[in-house]
Amino acid sequence: MLIAVVAIVVLLLVFSGIYTDYLWYDSVNFSSVFSTMLLTQVVLFVVGAALMIAIVGGNMVLAHRTRPMFGPGMFGAPQGADRYRVALDPHRRLVFLVGLGVLALFTGSSTAGQWKTWLQFVNRTPFNEKDAQFGLDLSFFVFTIPFLRMLLNFLFTAVVLSIIAAVVVHYLYGGFRISSPGGVHATRAARAHLSVLLGVFVLLKAAAYWLDRYSLVFSDRGKVFGASYTDVHAVLPAKGILAVISLICALIFFAGVIRPGGMFPGVAFGLLVLSAVLIGTVYPSLVEQFQVKPNQQSKEQAYIQRNIDATRKAYGVDTAKVTEYSAKTDTDASVLQTEASAIPGMRLLDPSLLSPTFQQKQQIKGYYQFPEQLDIDRYPVDGKPRDTVVAVREIGRPPDGQRNWINDHLVYTHGFGFVAAPGNKVDSSGLPEFSERDIPPVGDLGDYEPRVYFGENSPDYSIVGGPKSGKKIELDYPQQGQPGADQQNNTGQVNSTYEGKGGVSIGNFFRRLLYAVKYGETNLLLNSNINSESRILYNREPVERIQQVAPFLTLDRDPYPAVVDGRIVWIVDAYTTSDSYPYSERKSLESLTTDVQSSRLGVPQVPRDEINYIRNSVKATVDAYDGTVTLYAWDESDPVLKTWEKAFGGVVKPASQISQALRAHLRYPADLFKAQREILTSYHVTDANAFFGGQDFWKVPEDPATGKSKQPPYYVTMKMPGSETERFSLTTTFVPNQRQNMAAFMAVDATAATPNPPLEILQLPSTTAIQGPPQAQNLFESNTTVSTELNLLRGGGTDVLYGNLLTLPFGNGLLYVEPVYIQPRAETSGKYPTLRRVLVLYGEKVGFGPTLGNALEQVFGGTVATPPEQTPNQPPGQVTPPENSSALTSALDRAQRAYDDSQKALSANPPDWKAYGDAQTSLKKALDDLAKLKGGTPAATASPAATASPAPSGSASPSASGSPPAGATPSPTPSG
Repeated sequence: MLIAVVAIVVLLLVFSGIYTDYLWYDSVNFSSVFSTMLLTQVVLFVVGAALMIAIVGGNMVLAHRTRPMFGPGMFGAPQGADRYRVALDPHRRLVFLVGLGVLALFTGSSTAGQWKTWLQFVNRTPFNEKDAQFGLDLSFFVFTIPFLRMLLNFLFTAVVLSIIAAVVVHYLYGGFRISSPGGVHATRAARAHLSVLLGVFVLLKAAAYWLDRYSLVFSDRGKVFGASYTDVHAVLPAKGILAVISLICALIFFAGVIRPGGMFPGVAFGLLVLSAVLIGTVYPSLVEQFQVKPNQQSKEQAYIQRNIDATRKAYGVDTAKVTEYSAKTDTDASVLQTEASAIPGMRLLDPSLLSPTFQQKQQIKGYYQFPEQLDIDRYPVDGKPRDTVVAVREIGRPPDGQRNWINDHLVYTHGFGFVAAPGNKVDSSGLPEFSERDIPPVGDLGDYEPRVYFGENSPDYSIVGGPKSGKKIELDYPQQGQPGADQQNNTGQVNSTYEGKGGVSIGNFFRRLLYAVKYGETNLLLNSNINSESRILYNREPVERIQQVAPFLTLDRDPYPAVVDGRIVWIVDAYTTSDSYPYSERKSLESLTTDVQSSRLGVPQVPRDEINYIRNSVKATVDAYDGTVTLYAWDESDPVLKTWEKAFGGVVKPASQISQALRAHLRYPADLFKAQREILTSYHVTDANAFFGGQDFWKVPEDPATGKSKQPPYYVTMKMPGSETERFSLTTTFVPNQRQNMAAFMAVDATAATPNPPLEILQLPSTTAIQGPPQAQNLFESNTTVSTELNLLRGGGTDVLYGNLLTLPFGNGLLYVEPVYIQPRAETSGKYPTLRRVLVLYGEKVGFGPTLGNALEQVFGGTVATPPEQTPNQPPGQVTPPENSSALTSALDRAQRAYDDSQKALSANPPDWKAYGDAQTSLKKALDDLAKLKGGTPAATASPAATASPAPSGSASPSASGSPPAGATPSPTPSG
């Protein structure tokens, strides 16, 4: 009875899991994916289990039927095996069936897990390119060899298990005996049976040796990945010879069927071992040691070139355009003035720092939240596309003390609204000027569906929907003032009911029961708010949804939202990958794409194993309201994508169906760009001899702001040398190995106008020492004016945060631009960064001003035109003229010394109040001088700010005291 109950429970759990998965796939119109995967796995499970049972079970039955007719005692007195046989024989059938059942379960599961390998093999698409060694189409290596390996592994396992099983059965039933004086005594039937099995094993070994010949294109023996000189001239012929020897040895083993004795099998076994050692190991080692190593560069040259060509092709960097760039440190003033006039329109807001600012200014209510890492997109500002920091306001968890099942799953079901801020606009307090904001939405994007039921931080599952005339219990959004018709009581809370098509209908009891089992939640059965119109939403993260419907794709880990045709949609870049591209260098995708920015995104959603081929073949979207998943074939020439399209027909739509509104928000994917830049650190060298030396290799610099990991690439609108117009680009920098000066700058057109735009590399001459990002950061921090003012800011109870250090080709050189933020040092939930200064570096000249235009004027002189969309919000008198820079530096130095003296006097025990008073007098005089230099009022009448941190309202709030109290730090009045 207990066994029956357990069996029913297990079957119910299995059925609920499978059926609810089907319901989910059906709800997103991808039931064909579910059925294809399920059918393929079931067939592979059954075929794999049946073959294994047939091979192993058949050999066990054969061994039992050929047991000696005179019984186990024919070789003498009963031995230990007889006792085991007597104990086992009454339960022989049960043991046989249970053993084979367990074997079938494990084998079937393992075989079913290889469904991707099988589908790729039966739907393989030619690359129409041949490998350099064998002249075979690349599809043989990418699709066929993995399947043949899988098949050989299966057969090897089956034969080895058959040998073990046959030995056990023959031993138990007297087929052979092991005795100390006489060795092994076997019957003719047992000897013949085992000879055939050993012959089959050796025959499989011959096939494996032959397949190993083609697998040499994946060798890592040489200087680079792929077949080396030793592989081609020693291992390749050795594998062929070993295959022939194995074939001969297999025939010798088969001869044991008709010829008794152990001489022939012994000779075959010895020949196998000896040939494997001498031909397969010793000979290649001698060639490597005495031919290759003394002349490795010349011997490996052709094979290194194969690796270079294949790696560049497989990672899509073979079309990269390398241009020699002089990178001057000075140039004609008129040229600088002309180019500088376009720079102030560039993005300054850093999406990796602004999440707390968005949270404080646009969270509205505590149960909403923004992601830690915001995103960059393009939206028109005054009719011109501008870099824009974007995010959606997602639902978090209910307020503290209000957590219960109803609130978690029926009330707090969705986020509300899209928030956007142009990247080059801040107000007088250093805060973003939001172009789309608030609840209900206000801004430039017009009408759109603002509700976010599917997002990166959506609840595990929610129950939504109901009759239109029924009670509305979902929190839609908060509203100030008197409640309307849809509000409950006088809370100002607007309620709603989901009217979309997303989710699975759970209107009947049977489905509610299945989901109650799935989530282990009885409330799904008992709650009266769940009705005939209710739907359950789950698998709600964009990456998770796309991975479910397209398990053959590898996904970019950073989806980003966009408003397209009146809907908020999540856009995700998807890749086809392989680890079987001949000669191409294998790398861990995880290590290729890891940098400071990716660490903020958390653990990747999908496995990211070693690859040596990648294409951005698919653009995917997820509707934030109804969860609709759409896949578009972006690189329609990719053979790997074509193979999967054959396997899952109709799942991926052609690129021609991408609307213009969506196309305007597509961009070059960050993870692909990161992988390509890592490859190009060495594979920008295309000559095999130079590659062997490695002296020109690069590396990605560490992040200057944090000093950790790698500097991330940046999306920014810029103009490449020789181009007449600006374009939205994805950029990165390179420095030489073991050095920090600039080696190269790389950018790609990120507007996604074409599937594979060429990478553009500006390579700097090795004779010119242009500062790399870490050196530029060091110049900023060591500059006297900059360090003094930043120390004053830090002393005012605030922390200084460096934003993204952007590098731009400019005036035949390189321009660095870095925003500087401040935020309160105190650990409070309300602190957030505000933009206070901008750092600029060109050559050795450093600019540091409240606006980008002001910083550029300090570097280039004259007046830099500021576009209308970037209002400095700074009184003209506060811009420091270049000619007063030495006086300003002196005043700042005196202010810093006075502050240090006052702190030292306060820290004495007891405090030295006289010294403190003298320091305060000196501080006041220095601040008065600063005020005069800035065109302001002396400190006696207009006090400096006691802190540069913003007030809770987000605006700067100067102190009204002339002398700061103990612990306070005066600083220049903050300005945007």
